[in-house]
Amino acid sequence: MIEEKTILVVEDEPDIQELIRYHLEKEGFSTLAASEGHEALRMIEREHPDLVLLDLMLPGVSGIEVLKTVRFMWHKRELPIIIVSARTDESDIITGLELGADNYLPKPFSPKVLVANVKALLRRTASVLPAEDAARPALIEAGELTIDPDRHEAFWEKEQLSLTASEFSLLSLLASSPGRVYTRGQLITGIRGNDYPVTERSIDVQIASLRRKLGDSGTVIKTVWGIGYSFQDKQ
Repeated sequence: MIEEKTILVVEDEPDIQELIRYHLEKEGFSTLAASEGHEALRMIEREHPDLVLLDLMLPGVSGIEVLKTVRFMWHKRELPIIIVSARTDESDIITGLELGADNYLPKPFSPKVLVANVKALLRRTASVLPAEDAARPALIEAGELTIDPDRHEAFWEKEQLSLTASEFSLLSLLASSPGRVYTRGQLITGIRGNDYPVTERSIDVQIASLRRKLGDSGTVIKTVWGIGYSFQDKQ
């Protein structure tokens, strides 16, 4: 039996909150709801949802502050978070992604697309294999980098990297084929699927974040001008 997943919907507009919960529950998800930032943080800490849908424009504590608290104060890097917001300026999208959101969906949104995003992100971040006798995924090793897809862990020179779910998927894809050049479109498709509504600019943001986390070794991720990116296991 597949374990029921719980989604926390953080949205202060009652009609939108109800719409999101209806479509999620129709697909078999359990839902929780919060209408402001403090309440959202309390529920994340107490209820341990499997994924959070987060509005930015909340009364009291903003969605950005909720995101900062979860990612940088509580160090919950692997909790999937999708921003769902009417703020659609590129700067807002980039800020959300840089702070560790796994995706950014603009309002108005298609409920079907939102549910598809939730399902895709949960599939990527699942930490338990579907069957006890399933084959354990092979380690990805490239130079000083070691990635364990099963445990969702990445190490550089034996030091564990603190990555969001999207950063982990992106690094795993690049490192699985050292030297191969991926276009931004191929990276989006490879880590999120053909129907994922995300801009190529968001890939640039994720790459910049990965390079920062790799520190002086961030140069292993090469920019191929006019095309995309590649991972070079020898700097």
